[in-house]
Amino acid sequence: MKLLITGGAGFIGSAVIRHIITNTQDEVVNLDKLTYAGNLESLTAVSDNDRYSFEHVDICNRTEVDRVLVQHQPDAIMHLAAESHVDRSIDGPAEFIQTNIVGTYTLLEATRQYWQTLDGERKAGFRFHHISTDEVYGDLPHPSETPNAEQHLFTEQTAYAPSSPYSASKASSDHLVRAWQRTYGLPVMVTNCSNNYGPFHFPEKLIPLVILNALEGKPLPVYGKGDQIRDWLYVEDHARALYKVVKEGKPGETYNIGGHNEKQNIEVVHTLCDILQELRPQESSYRDLITFVQDRPGHDRRYAIDASKIQKELGWAPAETFETGIRKTVQWYLDNLQWCQRVQDGSYQRERLGQI
Repeated sequence: MKLLITGGAGFIGSAVIRHIITNTQDEVVNLDKLTYAGNLESLTAVSDNDRYSFEHVDICNRTEVDRVLVQHQPDAIMHLAAESHVDRSIDGPAEFIQTNIVGTYTLLEATRQYWQTLDGERKAGFRFHHISTDEVYGDLPHPSETPNAEQHLFTEQTAYAPSSPYSASKASSDHLVRAWQRTYGLPVMVTNCSNNYGPFHFPEKLIPLVILNALEGKPLPVYGKGDQIRDWLYVEDHARALYKVVKEGKPGETYNIGGHNEKQNIEVVHTLCDILQELRPQESSYRDLITFVQDRPGHDRRYAIDASKIQKELGWAPAETFETGIRKTVQWYLDNLQWCQRVQDGSYQRERLGQI
């Protein structure tokens, strides 16, 4: 099977590619614009494999997307390319509208045209797998406000109620994907995941930001009281789930993917500080660096995924607990501080772009 993966140089996309090249015999074409959060250094372990190839292409560029499809003839598409940082979407929503909505539309139209050229078993077996987020559902009742709040979980039938420009743009792309199946018959699947964490995460997100700031003695910013709850999913568990969906999922279906790890943000920050104190001890506590800052506009209070459908129908379950996954993550960042520096200053990216 040959898979075209958009956004394959990003955090989740690179994990998917590493999983496929390392654990299967499938081929991968990585299509990525290489924005600030996409980095080919995340793929050095597999980039020389003859089953891997890279295309430096923007999904909004229809001519180039058409070329890639005709040239590589994929059997399935896994669409991960997206702008994904909520704070950035609040400050500048235009890029999110362009990439997440217009880009998805462009890719869908190019895919539809390509799919219609396929014959027989290849056409019947083709899949378009759209990777989305639990943020499209809005937020859930919080235990501090609602008795038995833990009984409320996002299911595949939960109504959409996005709160940020980012989540609204992802909700829009989800609707487009489903419309292209309903109207044109394109065989699509949608997955909505909870918060990912793990190696190669760009340092603007909570967990890597806290780790790196703590090591540099900088403030550890926590929004509001830090009582927002997220369901944390180790990225390699997510990669396994996504591959299982594209190989075994049923067209037209949605699968929610979660880690069964609800944690308040302040709990996560405390855990990171305590692991750092153990692995990289210092005289003062890392917890002393915690700084509570003004909450961001429209901040969702709680996310939690009911992942029983994918477990029951496809046999997937997370292998990592939060405790095992977060320790692996902290150790990885301690072992790869030079990667973090290169990613933040763009040095590796400039070098690679000069070679393309």
